[in-house]
Formats: sequence, C-alpha cells, structure tokens
Amino acid sequence: MKQVKIGLIGCGSISECHLNAYQANPHVQLYAVCDLNEERAKKAAEKYNVPHVYTDYRDLLANSEIDAVSICTWNNSHAEISIASLEAGKNVLCEKPLCKTVDEALRVQEAVHRTGKMLQVGYVRRHASNIEVLRRFIDAGDLGEVYFAKASLTRRIGNPGGWFSDIERSGGGPLIDIGVHVIDLCWYLMGKPKVKSVTGNTYRKVGNRSNVLNYDFYKAADYDASHNTVEDMANALIRFENGASLMVDVSFNLHATQDSQSISIFGDKGGAELEPQLKITTERHNTMINIDPQITYPGFDFQGAFNREINHFVECCLGNTETICPVEDGTQLIQILNAIYQSASEGREIQF
Repeated sequence: MKQVKIGLIGCGSISECHLNAYQANPHVQLYAVCDLNEERAKKAAEKYNVPHVYTDYRDLLANSEIDAVSICTWNNSHAEISIASLEAGKNVLCEKPLCKTVDEALRVQEAVHRTGKMLQVGYVRRHASNIEVLRRFIDAGDLGEVYFAKASLTRRIGNPGGWFSDIERSGGGPLIDIGVHVIDLCWYLMGKPKVKSVTGNTYRKVGNRSNVLNYDFYKAADYDASHNTVEDMANALIRFENGASLMVDVSFNLHATQDSQSISIFGDKGGAELEPQLKITTERHNTMINIDPQITYPGFDFQGAFNREINHFVECCLGNTETICPVEDGTQLIQILNAIYQSASEGREIQF
C-alpha cells in the first residue's frame, strides 16, 4: 500500500482537525510537524507519533522524504509558504483563505502552474456530507436554475482575539475568517458563476466586547483583549454575470439574542436550506412540499468534513482524482473578499 508522507506546518488549533484526519487515513504517514513554538510542535509530535519536529518551515521542506504539506499558519504567511512548498516539489493543502491579497493569490496560482504540483484550498464545507447529498439533487436538475443564495453566520460575541483580531496577520475579521466559508459554499453550489459586481459594508461599532462577563467563547492561544484591528461584522451583495446574486452577512460581535447560522439557495424548480440542517423544498402536483433527507449529519459535521477533505487531498496526491478545490477557486474568493473590503472602504460598488 503506497503511503503519502505528510508534513504539517503550524500547530495551532485548526491543525488538530488535520492531524486527526491524517492519522485515520491508512494511506498516510505523519512524517513531520513544524511550529515557531518548539514546545507546541513537540507536543503535537508526541501526541500523533510524528518522528520529525521543526521550528522553521524551510527545514521541513528540505526533507526530501515529505510528499505533501498541510499549511495551518497565519493568513499572512499562506502565500509565502505555499509557493516555497510547491517549489520544493510538495503537494499542498492550504487552509482558507488562500492568502490576503489578489497579488499574492496570483503568485501562488502561477507557482502551481509552473511547478506542476497540486494545491488544494481548505474549503472544508464543500466536503460536508450534507453538501455531497445536496450536490446530487442540484446536478440532477431538481432545483433547476439556481439564481439566488443568502448566507448569515453571526456570533453575538466571538472575536477569538490573538492573530484573528490582528489585521496584519489575518487580513480582516469575520469576513475573511468565517465569511469566506459561506461565500465559497454558495458560489460553489451555484455553479461558480463569474462575478459582475460587489457591494459591501464593514462595521467597527462595538469592538471585541472584552468587557462582557460570564459568557464563554473560543479564544486564540495568544488572546489579547487590548488589541483589535478588524471589523465587528460585514455584509455584502454579490452579483454574477448570469443574473444570479448572493447576499451574505457575518459577525464576530453583534447585539443579537443568540448566535445563528443560516444558508439557503433558491432555484426555479426548488430550493434548499443547508444550515442549520439540510432541507429541500419543491413542488409536486401543484403542491409545495418539503423534503427532509434522512442522513446521519443533516448539518455541518465538523470533524467528519475535515476527514473527507483530507481523504480527498490524499487521493489527489496519489493521482487517483483531481481536487474539487483548485487554486483558481482560491484566487476567485480572494478577489471577492478584497472587493468587499474595497467597496466598504470607498463606499461604492466594485465592478469586475
């Protein structure tokens, strides 16, 4: 049985999802981990029985035994490490977003084409089991022409702080962190139409609300309540050349009664709710009907989706299939995200 030797770069919280998935795949040997914090890298290596530990990603890439890497670092290092990995002859799974800027994305894309190696962008929600089910309905034409989608992913208080709240390292707040997931998912299910224009708004009105007591939320390892340079929330309207449109709003902090997530797509023959769980609606015999697919995970199955994402990446590394999350899709999403931020900054619609 051929095994793919994996090196993981960046041992922060999201790396656990990658490492768990790799460990469960019989075609994988976890071969190396790397983190600027040597103690954290050693703990990961010990937990997952990884033989090689590095504190400089360049040293990891110099190891000729490694076939492929997962990049789980700060957003501002994604492009640099991706390009270096490709040039070192490694296939790459890069956590979302692909990078911070369009120029960076184009350089990564050029490196993929120049080296002939494969880069898969970490759009994990594409791999969720409920999305795999919905795609069968869409591909069979059950929803008809999908012309509208809307997504809302709001936290009432949930700025993780640390690098997430540092615009230099992250590139932005909830829009680039969680908004990228729902924008990508809707765009993917709509058939990846070409963007015509983007209108966006971002707000910094309530800050990170670090004054709030008695309410727990996820905090980054380097959480610092005094430092926050990203938006609280963002919303956008994205128009496509085929006439379709997508509305989205996301937040880290918002005076809402509860956290909420809602993602829906609409076609001329039917529609679907993706979150909080998959439901499909259509018409039969002049009667509206709702369909509840009987699946184990009707909503987003977090670790299960990472397992399928990693398994797909490994199959691509083995040459058995082509990635459903190519670098070109990563570039397109960075163009959309940057256009939303530009629209918000300049107060105008951005034409593509």
